[in-house]
Parts: sequence; C-alpha cells; structure tokens
Amino acid sequence: MARVGTLRLTDAAQALSVSSMTLRRDLATGDAVLELLGGHVMARQGKGSPYSLAGEEDVHVAAKAAAGRQAAALVEDGDAIFVDCGTTMPHLLAALPTELELTVVCYALNVATLASRRPHTRLFMLGGLFHPSSATFLSEEAMEGLKRLGIAKAFISAGGLHPERGASCANFNEVPVKQAVMAQAMRSFLLIDSSKLGQVKPAFFAPADAFKRVITEQG
Repeated sequence: MARVGTLRLTDAAQALSVSSMTLRRDLATGDAVLELLGGHVMARQGKGSPYSLAGEEDVHVAAKAAAGRQAAALVEDGDAIFVDCGTTMPHLLAALPTELELTVVCYALNVATLASRRPHTRLFMLGGLFHPSSATFLSEEAMEGLKRLGIAKAFISAGGLHPERGASCANFNEVPVKQAVMAQAMRSFLLIDSSKLGQVKPAFFAPADAFKRVITEQG
C-alpha cells in the first residue's frame, strides 16, 4: 500500500536529485504541495489553479471588449500611453482608431504584437526575463528605462479590485512594473471587467483611490 505523507523541501529535492532552489522555483508556479506516494515525490496542484493567459482569453470576452471601448475613448491623438498585460488590454488596442498617432509602452508579448501592427504607432517594448504565465518581460534595465519615459495615460490591469484591499493580481512579477508606471504616468486608469470587482488576488499593488478612474464594461 502506498504511503502518503509530507516532506521537507530539502528532503524532497534530494529524492528528486535536484537543488532546493530548483524545486522552490517549480513549486512557485502554482498552489502546489508535495506528496510522497510509494516512495515517489509528487507535486500536486491545490484547488486554486495558477493564472494562465491562454486560459483567460475566452472568459468574459464581451465584457472585456466593452471595457476596452470605454478606455479607448480616453485616448487622444499624440498620446503616449502605457498598456499593461492581460487579456483585457488587447481589446483596448482593437478599439483605438488606426489613424491616431500614438506611442505605446508595454511589456507583454500579446500587447506588443498588436501594437506593432498599428500604422501610426511608435512601440516601446520593455525587455528582460520572459514570464510565460502572463507573457510579460521584466528586468532591472527595463525598470530604469521607465524612469526616462513620459507617459500621459497608463491603463493598468488587475485580477481583483476590493474597496478595502485595493487592486491586486495573480503574478508577483507584475507588481514592480505596475507600481513604477503608476508613479511615472500623469494619470492612471484601472481597466477591468466587472467580474474582478470585489475580488482579492495574492499580489497587492495599489489602493483603489490611486486611480483616476476605474473602467469596466459598465462605464
């Protein structure tokens, strides 16, 4: 009969012939626990699954598109805007008139791909280490580069907005970028669909009143 129990991280790493750092990194990708089954160490996902960009693309699509149109109405010709990561931001880009002369600053691959196809848009892509779960890049050099940019309007995404706990997201690697952009931009707008209202995600990044406006499909 298989034995079921728990292991210390160092013991599990030794059983798998990997370093503790490697095991810690792999487990950090989701809500995972270690189990010992019949002498084999197994990583089991908990009830909460990790954020996946691909998994979110087909969720609340109509609401995200409507929210994107609401946000696009705030963008003016000649603006330098920051467009955050996530699955709502592509709807913002899709709703922007193609004749607008814009500078778009971003750090997400899906956003950069769409922005690069616009005929009158200058694209500034922040580089660094790629994070597959959100298709974003992050590096110290990119964070320093943000300080030299003039951003008129920042459109920020979130996995949750709570009146007391503020704006939060699922990925901790997004927090430094969001906070640095909000400190740099003249105005910051939170762009979410209404399903995010009242939700709290693990990575807090700003109080609710830090935004000029919260934009949803309802206005």
